[in-house]
Amino acid sequence: MTDGTDAAATEIDERFLRRALELAREAAAENTPFGSLLVRNEEILVEATNTTLTDDDVTAHPELKLARWAARELTPAERRETTMYTSTYPCMMCSGALAFAGIGRLVYSVDGETAARLAPDGTNDDPPTTDYLRERGDVTVVGPLLQSEGEAVHRECWDGA
Repeated sequence: MTDGTDAAATEIDERFLRRALELAREAAAENTPFGSLLVRNEEILVEATNTTLTDDDVTAHPELKLARWAARELTPAERRETTMYTSTYPCMMCSGALAFAGIGRLVYSVDGETAARLAPDGTNDDPPTTDYLRERGDVTVVGPLLQSEGEAVHRECWDGA
């Protein structure tokens, strides 16, 4: 566990992160294996999966969908109290949206470099770095957590590709 999260939070983080991994598996049926949820006060506010292929929209990433929802539906104070759980560290587009929306915390399973390594050649040739949000300092970043479980979701998707 990184960033000093205590043991009680670890159990909560793992529960919600496993849900993000379930969403990633669901997404992989027709899209690529990415899923996210936004939580506040241990309540799931909204969930999303990657729909870039079915929507024919390169911006249909789950993290971006959730950041946009939060910016529309929550006050700035409420957004700072949320945690986004995501199967894979968000790309630069999504990281920027997450930061500008004011999401308070991010918990992820697989880092971008690992996700790129597991994807077929050319599928993800520009992986996100895992430093952007940490460097900003306004979003608490925790991860990777449950990395072997997260990697399994990518392997299941790409091995069948």
